[in-house]
Parts: sequence; C-alpha cells; structure tokens
Amino acid sequence: MICRLWRGWTTQENADMYERVVREQVIPGIEAQRIPGFLSTDLARREREDDVEFMTLMWFDTLASVRAFMGEDYETAHVPAAAQAVLADYDARSAHFEVLDRREQPL
Repeated sequence: MICRLWRGWTTQENADMYERVVREQVIPGIEAQRIPGFLSTDLARREREDDVEFMTLMWFDTLASVRAFMGEDYETAHVPAAAQAVLADYDARSAHFEVLDRREQPL
C-alpha cells in the first residue's frame, strides 16, 4: 500500500473556504475519476497560531495506481485552481510512503 502525503496552509480567514473547496470539489472530483487502486482520502486540519495547516493522505494499493492518477511525474501536487486561490502556501510535490504495517482497530 502507498500513502500519498501533501500539505497546504491557509490564513485563518480562508481556512473554512479551503476546507469547503476540498470537501465539495477536489475530493469528489478525484473520486469521480474511478482510479483503479485508489482506496481513500483523509483530510486533516490543524489550527496554528498564525495560520491553518491542512494535510491530505491518499491511499493507493500500488505506486502504479498513483501513476494512473498523476502520470509519470506522480510526485507533482494535485492542487486545482479553486484550492490554490485560497491557499497561502502549499507543497509543490507530494511525498509517497510504502505502508509497512497498518492495523485497523476493532470498534
């Protein structure tokens, strides 16, 4: 399994708008592509003193699945214009990790 990690930062004023863009446009747009091997997306938010940090974790079964999403230069960040418009800064490249051990916990 591959975890694709990306981070972006907004001002306090733009944080709710950015979250809305990601939840209502970016993630549904990715899901609509029906990418083989794409498993899920996690969106995390962290309030900081001077800004708000967002992190996305995308889960894929293989690196080939990531390439199906982004192409050969798969580390390039996927940041649509609507998201860029409300971000103060963001990672231009995503990091990819091979998941060695992931343990779901019973409820």
